[in-house]
Amino acid sequence: MKKTRQPKWLETAVFYEIYPQSFYDSNADGIGDIEGIIEKLDYIKTLGCNAIWMNPCFASPFLDAGYDISDYYTVAPRYGTNADIKRLFEEVHKRDMHILLDLVPGHTSWDHPWFKESCKATKNEFTDRYIWTDSVWEGPENMGSLHGISERCGSVGVNFFSHQPALNYGYYKTKKPWEQKMTDEGPQKTLEAMIDVMRFWLKMGCDGFRCDMAHSLVKRDENSKGTISTWNKIRKFMDAEFPNAAILSEWGEPDKSLAGGFHMDFLLHFGPSHYNDLFRCEKPYFSPEGAGSAKQFVKTYKANYEKTDGKGLMCIPSGNHDMSRLSYQLKESELPLAFAFILSMPGAPFIYYGDEIGMRYLAGIPSVEGGYERTGSRSPMQWDKSVNAGFSAAPADKLYIMTDPDENRPDAATQINDPSSLYSCVKKLIAFRQAHSALGSTAEIEFVSDGYPLVYRRKDKNESILVVIQPSAKPAEIKAAGEVICSIGKGGSLSDGTLNLSGESAVFVLEK
Repeated sequence: MKKTRQPKWLETAVFYEIYPQSFYDSNADGIGDIEGIIEKLDYIKTLGCNAIWMNPCFASPFLDAGYDISDYYTVAPRYGTNADIKRLFEEVHKRDMHILLDLVPGHTSWDHPWFKESCKATKNEFTDRYIWTDSVWEGPENMGSLHGISERCGSVGVNFFSHQPALNYGYYKTKKPWEQKMTDEGPQKTLEAMIDVMRFWLKMGCDGFRCDMAHSLVKRDENSKGTISTWNKIRKFMDAEFPNAAILSEWGEPDKSLAGGFHMDFLLHFGPSHYNDLFRCEKPYFSPEGAGSAKQFVKTYKANYEKTDGKGLMCIPSGNHDMSRLSYQLKESELPLAFAFILSMPGAPFIYYGDEIGMRYLAGIPSVEGGYERTGSRSPMQWDKSVNAGFSAAPADKLYIMTDPDENRPDAATQINDPSSLYSCVKKLIAFRQAHSALGSTAEIEFVSDGYPLVYRRKDKNESILVVIQPSAKPAEIKAAGEVICSIGKGGSLSDGTLNLSGESAVFVLEK
């Protein structure tokens, strides 16, 4: 495949997602902060991750955990200051690592000054910053809306929760008089404003952005053509001014997002990827019962792989702040094989904080800051066996979210010293990936089998590695030639052109 230009550092990037509220509390107020992240950078580096995605850190009323931004230019005081985050960027770079901030380009909080100005009856520069109808009695088509909240006569569209008014990037096809075209002044000013926000943080030292709800910008958008065009303009700005910066989309349709200029897109728990078939369903593929299926995942992956034509990276996360923990449907003994898969596929792998030690999903706990059922995946990082799992010295009732109450909860300190732990396995797999260019982000993939075992070949100009993963408890036998260079689980043996694989194993064969 012909590859388009990517920042060089993405070729070997392995990301670690930090949910700042729950990572490490340095000042005993019960909530994680930027200083806490700085103190734990060496932990991330030692695990083998060389890049970070940090969830929103901007000023917010926190009705949606920071995805409701009230000031794009200021760090939320509970995390620290702009000076603190600048120092975070510097400390990340000192360790030869990179960091993406979480950008929310499609909506703001209703507390944002832009929105307050747009609510005024007198026309001003923010009147068209959001999607307003001409009448308080009419809402935008196929969108939630707020009405009866402003002195201007109109209803405003919302993107997600009711407190998140949608920014106006225009309509690809207009029907109503108040619907603006993408080329109208209002949508153009919105785009300029978002580019200014990105420029501000890139100049300060961040290495790019993960872009929330990236598919949602242009409305009534046939096949996302308008949104793709809008993102291409953003990519043009980045290539001109910050060519080493990267953008990652929350889109889940890589044939569209990568055409829009994104360097990376996630295969997500929503959308058509069949990612859930692997880890998060009643009968996940990565289970020793062998009753799941990877067929639809592989079929969809191959189709997207061809459509993207080398334009960018399709990235597979262990999880994130919006889905149940990897350990929710998979047992502790099954997690190593899941990571063997995640860390040997093309694209940049993403590890959600705590997944490397098998942190558990806390089902049924009270919602915090708009998390609802997602709150169970946002509990404090479990650093050690001390008070509050080493997350915070605050009283337990002051913590942002409760800690896992299980006295046998996993923790990083214990697992770091245990060569048989999940942490040690993940660390081994990351190092193995980095030692072999054929397992890198841009090396090719060819699927050999989509059943049990799952078999695929990774190769580049230097080497070819056959990856054989058998989640089922049943042993398997396949044809292979070469040398076994890494095993996870019970392993297997290779002789006379046949690989005999034990159940619940992953084997990597350097082909000759």
